[in-house]
Amino acid sequence: MFDKYCIKSGDSLASIARVYNTTVDNLKDINNVEYPEMLRAGMDIVVPKGSEDYFEYYKIENGDTLFSIARKYNINPELLSLFNGLEIEDYIHSGQDILIPKSGYGYYMTKEGDTLELVSNKFDTNIDVLLRENRTIYLLGGQLMVHKK
Repeated sequence: MFDKYCIKSGDSLASIARVYNTTVDNLKDINNVEYPEMLRAGMDIVVPKGSEDYFEYYKIENGDTLFSIARKYNINPELLSLFNGLEIEDYIHSGQDILIPKSGYGYYMTKEGDTLELVSNKFDTNIDVLLRENRTIYLLGGQLMVHKK
């Protein structure tokens, strides 16, 4: 579900996000990047790979909240916030794009110290299936793992 990308001269998180059909906030979150200006040509970052199978985009409208969007799509608001690198009480604004997890999949955001065995147990599957469904696994804190239900 993720791949490695070597930053080239002239790249920005915005240009990389466009190429990989994601958001700058998502790239910052999955790479634990607080200060994007620290990224340099030649450095590797993690980028989504084939993630369009697991989510869809939603453009925030006036009056939307994470809770109202979660209710509309019948998903857990905490999953929605995690999926987008947000805190549940974060302000969202009209015109902002967020990712909506598709149904039919289980999602888990890794934590420091997770192992393949722990994650596969959370999904009630085996490690081979987990590896097949998530092509690149770093097991860093904050990596999104997916399992088809």
